[in-house]
Amino acid sequence: MSENLKHDCGIALIRLLKPLQYYEQKYGTPLYGFNLLFLLMEKQHNRGQDGAGIGSVKLNVTPGQPYMFRERLENSNSLDLIFTRLLNQYNHKVLNGTIIPELAQTVKEHFDFGAEALIGHLRYGTSGSYNKESLHPYIRRSNWSTKNLMVVGNFTMTNTKALNDCLIERGQHPIFDTDTQTILEEIGFYLDEEHTKIYRTMRDSGISGKEIPEIISDDLNVAKILNQAARVWDGGYSIAGLIGNGDTFVMRDPHGIRPCFYFKSDEIVAFASERVPLMTVFEQSGDSIEEVPPGHVIVIKNSGKFIDKPFTEPKKKLSCSFERIYFSRGNDPDIYIERKALGAALVTQINKEINHDLEHTVFSYIPNTAETAYYGLMDALHYNRRKEVKAAILKAVKNGEIDGSLLDELVMNNWPHGEKVAHKDVKLRTFISQEKGRNQLVSHVYDITYGVVRPDDNLVCMEDSIVRGTTLRQSIIKILSRTNPKKIVIASTAPQIRYPDCYGIDMSELGKFIAFQAAVELLKDKGKSDLLLDVYQACMRQAEGATDKIKNHVLRIYESHSTDEISRKIADLIRPKEIEWNGEIAIIYQNIENLHKSIPDHRGDWYFTGDYPTIGGYEVLNRAYINYYEDKKGRSYDIPK
Repeated sequence: MSENLKHDCGIALIRLLKPLQYYEQKYGTPLYGFNLLFLLMEKQHNRGQDGAGIGSVKLNVTPGQPYMFRERLENSNSLDLIFTRLLNQYNHKVLNGTIIPELAQTVKEHFDFGAEALIGHLRYGTSGSYNKESLHPYIRRSNWSTKNLMVVGNFTMTNTKALNDCLIERGQHPIFDTDTQTILEEIGFYLDEEHTKIYRTMRDSGISGKEIPEIISDDLNVAKILNQAARVWDGGYSIAGLIGNGDTFVMRDPHGIRPCFYFKSDEIVAFASERVPLMTVFEQSGDSIEEVPPGHVIVIKNSGKFIDKPFTEPKKKLSCSFERIYFSRGNDPDIYIERKALGAALVTQINKEINHDLEHTVFSYIPNTAETAYYGLMDALHYNRRKEVKAAILKAVKNGEIDGSLLDELVMNNWPHGEKVAHKDVKLRTFISQEKGRNQLVSHVYDITYGVVRPDDNLVCMEDSIVRGTTLRQSIIKILSRTNPKKIVIASTAPQIRYPDCYGIDMSELGKFIAFQAAVELLKDKGKSDLLLDVYQACMRQAEGATDKIKNHVLRIYESHSTDEISRKIADLIRPKEIEWNGEIAIIYQNIENLHKSIPDHRGDWYFTGDYPTIGGYEVLNRAYINYYEDKKGRSYDIPK
């Protein structure tokens, strides 16, 4: 994606199933779990933008000794800094004799992350503040081990205000910071309730105080606690947690919107937001990595018992398609195939746009995430061309008309021609992102290969998605026009992004979407601007509770135009005013049918279709349009202050 679109976070959890000494003897280090946590997080570094945090819980620690620890850092290279700092502390204790690596017990006693349960988080914040205190893990402390709680998550809740109101009605005093704090307190409340219930039963039965903590730890029903806490949640989420007694859990929303995977052996259970990190770190095939089922929680008890059960009723699976189009690493075998399929699915539209003139067309892609789709496009173009040649040769043979000139025409000419036209200057991109306000530098983020496009050529460039169109207008079209083609065609593997996302991706300001801008401009061109007010009034009535069932009124703005009309208007809007090149610009978008064919198991498409999986999605869309009409900035799902 050429635009610097922010998105959902990454989580990792390691639960060692054997004592630390086992790993020291087998793998040569008592830091086996700590090292794996770092590797799982490093392999998901693409998901972290704002900071990182890790936490640990040591099992069966003697009373009086600490057992739960946390490190967080708000920095662009926070992951490296956290682990480097902790390793330096460890090495210092080894040098002064406090820790003897061959004696794992010394590691457990003197190194905070010499633990059996470890958790990690790479954060991009989609709500609340951006300081160190807003970084995961969030922690809730108590003198009772079974009341201590630490959570990390990849999620956005659409109804955080309602959740905070629930806490207030209960008598609590929440701090309106992030939805994570709300989730922590909600789980913590029912954890306290379950703990107290078991405690009172044991106490009233005459069980001694020293025996009660172990009984509570054994009897704690984590799935029941999460069932109670999640009843009023609305959003997409993958949440991982550690309880102070050593119970660990990972839960996933009932629609499976946010991703989560795990690997299990007799030595370890490990979780991550993506499948490939688990495959790489544990050297496993894709078949060995399991997906956490939607609506399920996986619990590993203090004893090591593995429990997988629903905490709520699973609903229609609508996993986020953007994970497959762009966000997740493309070296996942299934994602690689899907991205090639997305590129191949555009062949018919592209051939129509270039009038099937392959001889005078150069195909390329916008670095770097569209590269795989480009390979799929080229494969499909070559396949289609071979079929055409085969049919023409068979016809000529049948008619006795085959000769050398015909073979030259069929075999040597009009074949798909690909080049790497655009190049991305990563260092410059980083510099610009760190130096806000330097718009004059944006046009130089990309460079081109000179001399590969002729003046009578079409230039077709694959892009994975077009959200705001800003980078196309400010940079890409400018630089591509310097190759002087007769036409530039930008082909997006994703459909038009028309609606906000509110389940993890930072796409919530409706007025910034180029597809929405184009639809509004078309209304003005057609003299139908009054529809904007009609939609606003309908959204206001919904916001005031005047309707029984909330619905998508913004859809009416798009229904007034065909998809092709909107694409043509987008092409007008992204054309830089200052360029002297007079060639034509065309924008091609994937259609919904081909999207679903290419990514059959990830049907979440609300940002394209407006069909939200939860009521909160429609409420966010409602607020997003009201904000647009009233010219208010900011995310439509942020927590009201």
